[in-house]
Amino acid sequence: MPSPLFADRSAQPPEPAAVDALITQTRRLRGGVDAVRRDAVVNEDDPQIRWQRALCDLAVHQLDDLREHLDQLKEGLPDQRAVDSPAAYAPSPGPDTPRLPGSLLSRVGSAEWDLLTDDVHWSEELFQIFGRPRETGAMSLDELPSLVFAEDQGALQAMVTDCLIDGRPIDGEFRIVRGDGRVRTVHMSGEPVLDESGCTASMWAVLRDVSELRRSERAVRESRDSLRQHQQIAHTERRVAVELQEAVLPPWRGSLRFAHEGPAPLDVAGLYLPAASTGLIGGDWYDALTLPDGDALLTVGDLTGHGVAATSSMAMLLGALRGMAVAGIRPGALMGHLDQLLETAAQPALGSALCCRYDPAARTLVWAQAGHPAPLLFRAGEGRALSRPEGALLGATSGTAYGEAKTPLLPGDLLLLHTDGLARSGDSRDDDGQDRLLALAPRLAAARDAQECVRAVVAEFGEGPRADDACVMAVRVGAGS
Repeated sequence: MPSPLFADRSAQPPEPAAVDALITQTRRLRGGVDAVRRDAVVNEDDPQIRWQRALCDLAVHQLDDLREHLDQLKEGLPDQRAVDSPAAYAPSPGPDTPRLPGSLLSRVGSAEWDLLTDDVHWSEELFQIFGRPRETGAMSLDELPSLVFAEDQGALQAMVTDCLIDGRPIDGEFRIVRGDGRVRTVHMSGEPVLDESGCTASMWAVLRDVSELRRSERAVRESRDSLRQHQQIAHTERRVAVELQEAVLPPWRGSLRFAHEGPAPLDVAGLYLPAASTGLIGGDWYDALTLPDGDALLTVGDLTGHGVAATSSMAMLLGALRGMAVAGIRPGALMGHLDQLLETAAQPALGSALCCRYDPAARTLVWAQAGHPAPLLFRAGEGRALSRPEGALLGATSGTAYGEAKTPLLPGDLLLLHTDGLARSGDSRDDDGQDRLLALAPRLAAARDAQECVRAVVAEFGEGPRADDACVMAVRVGAGS
């Protein structure tokens, strides 16, 4: 007996050209989504990539279903001779159409339960969904719950009762355990069929295996939750890294004067510039410190990595550097100790560093470097890079020797110290931005103080996006009293 849903409808086939156009669009869209899925980088450790791939899988499942529905729409309604069969309202493949495992044609079936005769009619597809041989016969409404999850039996019984007694349509899902032990999720929709007196004579239903669809939806939810958790963790780590960095780096808000007791005091200003591309805090540092003997410590450096690990390693290294400088260890030997410290650290890392010791009485700068850009000296409106002494990256090799260089300074001289992330742009001819910095000589010569020099550098390098974080420090030698 046909459902009332179809009883008063005449078959009005849609225009073939319109349906063909929809099928073509769906196939193109399906191919595009599949191409995006294939081209996606496979990285199971990245929650964002897992979420994107799960969305693509879900879209592919839904587009496959849409294409199958459109194909059936193009073929038209079932043969009129079969209109009284409940199987007529389930998708029926053509004689030459294979039933592919997992295809829509094998995932939708129909059933009708006659309450007057106790006859049960199942379509071939429904036997496939339940994994039940046809010779075993269709299951009655009383037998059906035996295959249903215990947690879902109550919902199924409530749907059937509402349909048979109250005449309500069926629309719900439940899970079944097939005879082969496989668990499937089935969506059931249907209506009661009333006799002439208005009483329920039978119940028909269309049952669809939505296991793959629900699995894809679950994968999207789980990957989305994982992505949100990852983002929350990243946000927390960034906040901790920022707080740690702010606790370690000098809280300067303008120029500071060092070695003020000597004949050539220093005007110093520094700034940390975060990476615009990642938003992560790295291991860059800058520092200036008055030492017990009246000298001034000037240092900048950069450790590999980002986040809490990088900032904690930076804090450890900078603390050790300050302590050894206060103890009177010279820059070259100090670099050797930092190298050993990184080699034995619990979190392996590489780093570059520049350590300078300024003697205000002699107006000399003694400095050492470890794989770091040399200081830039600006004098009388012109700039040049100082010749670098020997020194490899910190943590790269054991037993590395670090040389020292000694540079005399004059009143009015400007030293510019920076990390290599300041101007990293991919130009192999100017990897650390040295040429662009040296070209700032006229502007730096006209600057009133060290803070204004830093602003000039930031105006040149800091407004565009940077691939890495960076530090810059300007040091101007005063005329003294």
